[in-house]
Amino acid sequence: MTFRRTALAEQMATQLLRPSFLDTSLRSGLFLSGQRRVGKTTFLATDLIPALEALGAIVVYVDLWSQPQANPADLVHEAIRKTLKELQTPGSGLLKRLKQVTSVDAGVGGFKFGFKLADVGKDDGTTLAQAFTELVDQARTDVVLIIDEVQHALGSADGDHLLHALKATRDAINTRPDTPGYFLFVGTGSHRARVQELTLKGNQAFNGAVTNEFPVLGRDFIDYVLEQVRPQFGPMLPSPPVTEAAFRSMGSRPEELMKALNILRSLPPDARPDEHLPTIAQSLGAAAADVELQKVEAMGPLAEAVFSRICSIGGDVKGVFTGEALKAYATQIGREVTAQEVQSIIGSMTTANLLMRVRHGHYGVTDPFVEKAWRDKQQTDQLLRTGTAPNAALPEGGEAAPALAPPSSSSAARR
Repeated sequence: MTFRRTALAEQMATQLLRPSFLDTSLRSGLFLSGQRRVGKTTFLATDLIPALEALGAIVVYVDLWSQPQANPADLVHEAIRKTLKELQTPGSGLLKRLKQVTSVDAGVGGFKFGFKLADVGKDDGTTLAQAFTELVDQARTDVVLIIDEVQHALGSADGDHLLHALKATRDAINTRPDTPGYFLFVGTGSHRARVQELTLKGNQAFNGAVTNEFPVLGRDFIDYVLEQVRPQFGPMLPSPPVTEAAFRSMGSRPEELMKALNILRSLPPDARPDEHLPTIAQSLGAAAADVELQKVEAMGPLAEAVFSRICSIGGDVKGVFTGEALKAYATQIGREVTAQEVQSIIGSMTTANLLMRVRHGHYGVTDPFVEKAWRDKQQTDQLLRTGTAPNAALPEGGEAAPALAPPSSSSAARR
């Protein structure tokens, strides 16, 4: 299935590379936030990057989610060096494409840089500002760096240094009065709060840059899908409004919509599609989050207690190793807990992409969809145990409900 968002991509590319007066703020940086698996990476690869290149830009793309345990700075530097290497290589696809859409003539030998590629980004080596300035001056066009899942650059000294180096690159190139091209930075992320933090906090390199919600797929996508599957469904084809509502209930995730339609297709011919599709969508949405929740449960009661503490605040959580926190964990799991055990559990959940370190001592849930599902499940579990919703009003003289406990490790079997 290939659904192109050409018009949206061309609009964004024009705003970035041929900005109107009101769009020039995008040169400070553009950050797009949207949940995982809503099509961000597909849109970047199949629509936005080709649109940017069609307008003559050189695009460097790196996905920090592809290797979540790797140093973000290493991944970015490697992507930059790879692009520069292609521009140095005679006859490379990138060099041919650049010649087709710009007036640059790099000669038969490709680009010639005054630095060694291996030194780019290294301590005491070539800075990103130096490397990109030479690139812009030789190519005489715009350079766009796109970092997918940019929030993974938060939480480490190397990631912080990388972002400040990119900000220095932006300032060095874009403030020149006669620059032959601009440096544009685009970051996407699956956690709105983390992405917004990159532009709203005064200590962040891109403080003041533009932050927008990633435009999720809409009714045109629903119409496209239904038209593609019409031959297989016939009279069982659901209506566009019901299909769109089901799609939204699953987080606007294309993969989940395909699963829901396949289940719907397997029902008896006399089934009513508009009645069954919403129920199917609700079940699939819960199941998608359940896969991640079971990873936490499989790590044991302490992991559930730590995860619950982080989810309970719903954001940037600190104090997961304090004495008060250790006592709370001990109460929940029925034994003493050490800071070393908590550190080990957090390390395991970070490796599993369940948690991410925001900065030293501060952790958050990687996927807000999973975070919400965990909190919803806690509320459901409490209702089943006590019949009382969390924070429900108490009758006069009544007693408070027991403290909210994390789901037991056997809860997966109950589902």
